[in-house]
Amino acid sequence: MARTKQKAQSLLESEIKVAPITTFSVLSPEGKVVNEDEVPNLSDEQLQELMKRMVFTRVWDQRATGLARQGRLGFYAPVAGQEGTMIGSQYALDKEDFILPGYRDIPQLHFHGYPMYQAFLWSRGHQHGGQIPEGVNVLLPQIIIGAQYVQASGVAMALKKRNTKNIVITYTGDGGSSQGDFYEAMNFAGVYKLPVVFVVQNNRYAISTPVTKQTAASSLAQKGLAAGIPSIQVDGMDVLAVYQAVSKAKERAAAGEGPTLIEALNYRIGPHSMSGDDPTRYRTKEEPTEWEQKEPLTRFRKYLEGKKLWTEEMETGVIEEAKKTVADEIKKADQYPKMKMVDLIDSMYETTPPHLEEQKAEYAD
Repeated sequence: MARTKQKAQSLLESEIKVAPITTFSVLSPEGKVVNEDEVPNLSDEQLQELMKRMVFTRVWDQRATGLARQGRLGFYAPVAGQEGTMIGSQYALDKEDFILPGYRDIPQLHFHGYPMYQAFLWSRGHQHGGQIPEGVNVLLPQIIIGAQYVQASGVAMALKKRNTKNIVITYTGDGGSSQGDFYEAMNFAGVYKLPVVFVVQNNRYAISTPVTKQTAASSLAQKGLAAGIPSIQVDGMDVLAVYQAVSKAKERAAAGEGPTLIEALNYRIGPHSMSGDDPTRYRTKEEPTEWEQKEPLTRFRKYLEGKKLWTEEMETGVIEEAKKTVADEIKKADQYPKMKMVDLIDSMYETTPPHLEEQKAEYAD
């Protein structure tokens, strides 16, 4: 009996060991190829388009941050530092694929067809921001942390029942990986082999909570293993690595082989949102500088310059185009008819209930 008790105690005290998950990358921070076999088969024009979209997104983010400070937007979550994951993942999709985003994932929606001015209206709480154009396969940015994962499994189940080759991609942050919806969605998708790609953008902080206090797991990628889902950790600052990982996950999903979990290692350069977060209160002064040396635009720019595919003049042109586009789109949002309470009530029901008809009459006066 004593020996049995001693054996049980030793099992309880043993260290939990999980096979290490290595980080997949294609480019080094210096823009050099470190994984020749995994360089995606993209044309020169496609490589340039990836860079254009990342530069465009960085300028858009800078402008949107300024608009938020001026009070011209509502909620806004900066994206600087995460362009490699956002642009690389969306570029791997087809138009018919579905995107279910978190609230930071506006760039993916835009490049999938969602108009920028509507994104500005969504930020302000205007219902037209949620009137997604026909043929644009996206859902609205999800404010509830992790809820988009459950919805993604639902959409993926619908696609499977329709026997299509389209897939679903959904995003959350490292904080979202601690939510119950995260696990429930992956378990459901794993059981039914649904065509969905789960992406965790590990940007190191859930608002002010570092990932080390978010989980005891050595990686977020390994959380997919319990659901029987192939999982990979990717250098999210490497746009080519993200593109390649999502492309392969999409192929698996479209072939009926089921979901994939991708943990993209990023670094959120700015604040969590423009709603009062101050990252200097929970980061050292040295930390942002260290990570900025690995940031996606600098890395990919060096790679393209080495291939004679990018110049300062080209980048200046993209910057000017982005500035003009943002200015035009915010002007369009400003000029859009103001939302009225009666509009909200009318959009809620096909036939408005009598008690709301009474309220409409009150607000109409």
